Amino acid sequence: MRRLVTGLAVSLLLLLNTLVLIGPMMLIAVLKLLLPGQRLQDACAFGVMWIAETWAEIDKWIFATLTPTRWDIRGAADLRRDVSYLIVSNHQSWVDIPALVQTFNRKAPFFKFFLKKELIWVPFLGLAWWALDYPFMKRYSKTYLARHPEKRGQDLLITRRACEKFKRSPVTVVNYLEGTRFTPAKHAAQQSPYRHLLKPKAGGVAFVLAALGDQLDALLDVTVYYPGGRVPGFWALASGQVAQVVVDIRTRPLDSSLWAGDYEEDEGFRRFVQDWVSRLWAEKDRRLAALRAEFGDPL
Repeated sequence: MRRLVTGLAVSLLLLLNTLVLIGPMMLIAVLKLLLPGQRLQDACAFGVMWIAETWAEIDKWIFATLTPTRWDIRGAADLRRDVSYLIVSNHQSWVDIPALVQTFNRKAPFFKFFLKKELIWVPFLGLAWWALDYPFMKRYSKTYLARHPEKRGQDLLITRRACEKFKRSPVTVVNYLEGTRFTPAKHAAQQSPYRHLLKPKAGGVAFVLAALGDQLDALLDVTVYYPGGRVPGFWALASGQVAQVVVDIRTRPLDSSLWAGDYEEDEGFRRFVQDWVSRLWAEKDRRLAALRAEFGDPL
């Protein structure tokens, strides 16, 4: 009964926090469209971001007040709000998002995801993502490009234009290289060469680097781990059943050679990026094994 009450209270407070703050966010976002002049538009963008960060801080307070979860955050001491980051992380659960909020809110620029253009029509969330200047991508398939070669390169050009506003303020871009949440079934189906990770997809991060590379100052290699051998869902977190979450951060430089070629057309450059991703993922796999050993979980 206690878990049920805690879970309902946390869920209702999170919903209330969202409903209260999304109205002012939408209002300022509309003003940003209507007001003339870059200075006024940038002021509105700052206002939208301040509301988003306030929303995240209140969510953190809700979890801290009502749940016992200890957030074991490692490697965050040197985070800065005046530089731009690319985050690459493993992905296991919806709890990964609150973990990012706990780790980075008001310690680094508010994080953004590259989203498919169709997601702008998701009720409420689409408007919130638009207000927060999340980049909406338009990716053309190889089949489509074969029929319409004149469109080649247009998807990257559209995304670069969407990212132009990031030149005026720092940003943190999040990329989940696995493309989906890890499960043992998916791991077996893929015949993944990694013990604790799915195969990474280099194409997504190559697209992000091609669009934003020169604006990014560092890579944040994030590993999220749930001690105890069981990956929790959102209800487990909200109802107070998650004792500890480990977020391990390794800050790495980004070499400009990672966005110096054409990933789609240049096979040599594609192998170069894929090799970089593979090395990154192999090290993350070893880090997850070390965390399992640290907490006495099955390897």
